[in-house]
Amino acid sequence: MTGLPRAFAAVVAIVVTPVLATLVVFGWLMVISGDAALLIAAIMIAAAALALAGAALVARRLAADQAARMRADEARRDLVAAVSHDLRTPITSLRLLADAIDDDIVTGDQRRSYLARMSTHISALGALIDDLFELSRLEAGDIGWSLQQISIDELVRETVEAMRVEAETQGISVSADLARDLGTARANPEKLQRVLFNLIQNAIRHTPADGSIVVHAESTATGLEIEVADTGDGISAADRGRVFGAFYRGGTDAARTGEGAGLGLAISRAIVEAHGGRMWLADSSRGTRVRFSLPAASRREVAIR
Repeated sequence: MTGLPRAFAAVVAIVVTPVLATLVVFGWLMVISGDAALLIAAIMIAAAALALAGAALVARRLAADQAARMRADEARRDLVAAVSHDLRTPITSLRLLADAIDDDIVTGDQRRSYLARMSTHISALGALIDDLFELSRLEAGDIGWSLQQISIDELVRETVEAMRVEAETQGISVSADLARDLGTARANPEKLQRVLFNLIQNAIRHTPADGSIVVHAESTATGLEIEVADTGDGISAADRGRVFGAFYRGGTDAARTGEGAGLGLAISRAIVEAHGGRMWLADSSRGTRVRFSLPAASRREVAIR
């Protein structure tokens, strides 16, 4: 007997044992009388009530544990399906390309073209594996980054400038909107820049030509907040609770035909949380606004910078 059957048997034992004992005692009380009998009866009734309450608590916890196990099993199945898809597609292409080259079906420039495509698929596989390992380390808290004082406005401007060419080739403008009073943050600049790269690239994929992307940054009472806002189609209410999940791609990409493995937002949120901040979707009447916070550097850290 395992799992729920064993747990159910335990609950039954918790409930039935004191009840049977109570019945036995009441049978015994039939032959005695007085205050002692009433006291014993009261004690047994209280014990039975406590046992019932305990059984109810155990039952609720068992139900919660079962639900958690079911959610975990479903998440594992989804993860396996997603990884299988993102591995199968490039591997299938690699096999077909390799077979064509091996069989001398293609020669000359076409052969070089096939080799270049194989290199692209290999790079994509390497990136996927690296992302999986990084997400696994982040979620396990296995972080060994070096932190330093960084200027947020410089980092944002540098990142926006680096992404400008990619955006403009899609007919999309990208710009920075920075508050004047931006402070510094204690962070890993490479990891923080990767968050911005992921968010801007994601915005480019979901913004039509002639659209725009704006990176905002401002100081708050507790630190700094940075936002990447686009003028794309936005995120449906049904998808908002799942966009930060690994391998999830909503909207028209739900059938998993779009670019990317769907790990960008999951890794970005994990990086931000590892810095002591948080990431969320801000309300928007148009497009999508992904916002994240960072704790500000302490005054002492700034003073000794």
